[in-house]
Parts: sequence; structure tokens; C-alpha cells
Amino acid sequence: MSRTLNLGILAHVDAGKTSLTERLLHTAGVIDELGSVDAGNTQTDSLALERQRGITIKSAVASFVVDDVVVNLIDTPGHPDFIAEVERVLDVLDGAVLVVSAVEGVQAQTRVLMRTLRRLEIPTVVFVNKMDRRGADGQRVARDVVEKLETDAPIYFGSAITGVGVDDLVAGVTSSLPSIDPVDGPLAGTVFKVERGRAGEKVALVRLFSGTVRVRDRVKIGDSAGKVTAIAVFEGGAAPRRATARAGQIAKLWGLDVRIGDTIGVAHRDRVRHFAPPTLETVVESHDRVALHAALEQLAEQDPLINLRLDGDDIVVSLYGEVQKEVLETTLALEYGVAVTFRETRTVRVERPQGVGEAVRFIGENPYAATIGLRVEPGPAVFRLEVELGSLPRAFFTATEEAVRGTLRADRVHDCTVTMTHSGYSSPVSVAGDFRGLAPIVLREALRRAGTATCEPMHRFRLEIPADVLTAVLAALSKVGGVPLTTTATVLEGFVPAARVHELRRRLPSLTRGEGVLESEFDHYA
Repeated sequence: MSRTLNLGILAHVDAGKTSLTERLLHTAGVIDELGSVDAGNTQTDSLALERQRGITIKSAVASFVVDDVVVNLIDTPGHPDFIAEVERVLDVLDGAVLVVSAVEGVQAQTRVLMRTLRRLEIPTVVFVNKMDRRGADGQRVARDVVEKLETDAPIYFGSAITGVGVDDLVAGVTSSLPSIDPVDGPLAGTVFKVERGRAGEKVALVRLFSGTVRVRDRVKIGDSAGKVTAIAVFEGGAAPRRATARAGQIAKLWGLDVRIGDTIGVAHRDRVRHFAPPTLETVVESHDRVALHAALEQLAEQDPLINLRLDGDDIVVSLYGEVQKEVLETTLALEYGVAVTFRETRTVRVERPQGVGEAVRFIGENPYAATIGLRVEPGPAVFRLEVELGSLPRAFFTATEEAVRGTLRADRVHDCTVTMTHSGYSSPVSVAGDFRGLAPIVLREALRRAGTATCEPMHRFRLEIPADVLTAVLAALSKVGGVPLTTTATVLEGFVPAARVHELRRRLPSLTRGEGVLESEFDHYA
């Protein structure tokens, strides 16, 4: 029985990642002719918008066979606005190829990706691409890989366009990265992508870590369950329908009501966030609000970090950057027939409780057949009980906790511990909806009494500069609210408001004669 290697292709934008994927598929005999990113006819950039813009927006899976190893190749976006797509893929990888341009060298995004791969202990090889280009310097880039990425990963050199060095890369990948034998045991899988079929049905892309799933199996999905109505498995350059899928494989499953990140069967590992959350948001407007909201709900299934929410009458989505906004606008127009406009992008701000606040509403003193008392205070985001479990039916406790967590999320309240101090109901009048309706009222009153502070996102930055411009750069940092924590003649590290990073990046070339290199990523709210 063949082994499986689920391999991610990661890179900074324009390093040649999708061209490398195309070359690997051609080398393996999966495709007869090479596609081109510029021509818009590659295998993995299948969306019309990807072909139009020449960038990868959604992760895509392709498959080929080397000896007895089935390689599932997962092409990911390189643009930082689509880092959420990369995050979802990391949970299903056995190994990775990090692509670096031999011309541009190690970029800020390259460092972010390598740090994450190292933290997750994903075995990685580096491919220095574009060795055929004018200005390519393999030795310089190899030094940068070792020094700037702080890695001893195997390094291969070549060109995705000419094919030079690709055979060596394939040999290195299949020999040095871990392929997986089928694992017996209970079914365990992770949904890393959700698509829509031709009839509009959900199709879940799942990496199976152990066990086997069959057509017509009823499978556990978190706290619920669903029946698998069809299966397709990636193999040999296609995804043919199959009766079963086994551990190690990536499969498409039909019939399940799932979201990205859902566990199929038993949990393989705790899911954690690998990259910073979006720190920008915008209001989306359309003449057809009903169609807009329905379309955004479907898109939120595919990208939960959109964080679709209602703010009064406004429909709000979260963003990583302006390119993501342009893609969202085009997607809504092309795929859903909804024309939209956006208000100006703004920075996501959050609230934190500053003290302790309590509120209580009793039955007979409010419109609901419920009594709820809540206390809020600074602390971890947990919901606690100071009332006896037997004082309410369990469904009423659950409804209260869900309403509290939903309100904190909608109001963007962070670092808030909530304790239930009073409870009561009237049988048989009270229903769970009474507690869902009353909890937000009591919670907001408790927060008002505690007092809250508005906090903005802060980025941790690292800035490399020529030594002779240090004074000018420090002055520019001060103007945008940056706070250096460590400073040498050529390297500054510290914090800067997320809202001012774009301004700093725009001014940097003129301040540093084009030699400054700025890396930044979300760190905390302050």
C-alpha cells in the first residue's frame, strides 16, 4: 500500500510558487503542457480572479506519484492579505517547500513563514527559485537563508520555468520529508477548506490522520454528526470518486454541514492560531442587503476570519489589507451578482474592562421570564458560576453562556472574566430564549459599571537600516507613535500602532535610500 506525503508550497509573493507547482506536476507526468501564471492557465490557480490577477488567493490541492509515495501538493497564497489561507493549510501538512527568489532573496513574509514552520515542527526544505533570471545570486540567498531564517534546512537551487534543479528537489523532498503510512484507529480528520459543488452543496476538504471513512458512514463533527454521501480522494493528478478514504489522504466529503477547522471523528490535536488575526475592518454596502448578507455568510464558511458581523444596520467584515477588499468586491460581483461599495478601512479596536462591575435583573422586573446576575472583571475570557448547577435547567445555563460569549465577541470586549451571580426561572413559562434575550442586557450594564478602555492593535516591528540614517529614522518612528525597545546602529526593534505601519512603510524608502527592511506583525492591543 502506498505512503502519502501532504506537502505545502509556501513563499512570499512572486517567488514563483505556483510556477514551481506547475513544473512539479509536469515532471511527474500529471500534465502534458506547462501552464503559465502570466497566461492564466495553471492547474492550481483555478479561480477566474486568480487567473485575472496572476496571484494565488485560495489554497489548492494537486496530486502526483513518485515511486511508492503519493504526494498531495498544496499551493498556498504568497500575498500577506491572504495569510488566513496559509494558516488553514498548516494543520494538515507533513512537510513543506519554502520557495525563495534568487533575485529578491529573503523577504519579510519569508521570515514569518519560516518562524511558523519551525514553531510547528513541520519538516521543511528550501528551494531557491529563478536562478535563470538576471541578478540571481544563489550564494547570497543561501547565506541569507541560514542567517536570516536561522535554519539548517536542506537548500536546493533551480528554476521552475526551465526545470533546472527540479528533479533534485523532488528526490530531496521524497527522501528527507516524512511520508505517512496508513494509521489504524478511530477516525480523526480536520476540515481545512470548504467549497461549494455545482448544485450549491457543501464539499469539505479533509485531511485524515487516522482511521477510515466510507460512503454512508455517520461521522462525528465536533458535538454534532452527519452522514457522508460521497467521497473523492486526491491521487494521481485527479480526485476520483471512491467508496472509502483512509488515514494520510486528503479527501473531499459530501453531505456534511461543516465549517473550516471542524474535527471529523476524534480530535487529532488542539487547534491554535498560527498567525495574527486581522487588524482592519470595513463596512460593506449594497442596494440588496439580503443578497449581500447571504453571500457573505457563504464566504465566511470558506474564510472564517472575515468575521462577518452586524454593527447596528452596518454589515462589517475584517480584513488583512486593501488587496483583500478588492478581491472581495470582485468575488461578490462575479460569483453572487452582488454589486458592493466599501466605506474607508478602519483599524479594529477592542474594549477591556477597567474594574469590577455587577448587574442583576429579576423576574417581574424585566420583559423576560428569567433572573440573571453577572459580574465582570479584568481577566482571562472565561465564564464562571457562583450559583448552584441545580438552580437552573442545563439548557438555560448554556443559553446564558452562549449569549454572554456572543455579546463579548460582537462588542469586541477582550480579557474579560464573567461570573454568573444570580439565576432564576419560572416553570413552565421560562424558555432558553428568555436567557438569551436577557443576558446581553445584564452584561452590558455590568460592563458600563466596570468601565472599559478602548485599545488599538500594536505591531511588533524589526527595522534594518544603514547606520548613517539612524537619527532620521528614530524621528520618523516617533511621528507615527513607534516605541523602539532595542536599538543598535543598524537594527531597531519595538512596537508601533497597526494603523501607522502603512505610513511608516511608505516613508522608509526615502529615509533609507531604499535600503531599509521593515518587518511587522500584530502583537497585542494597548
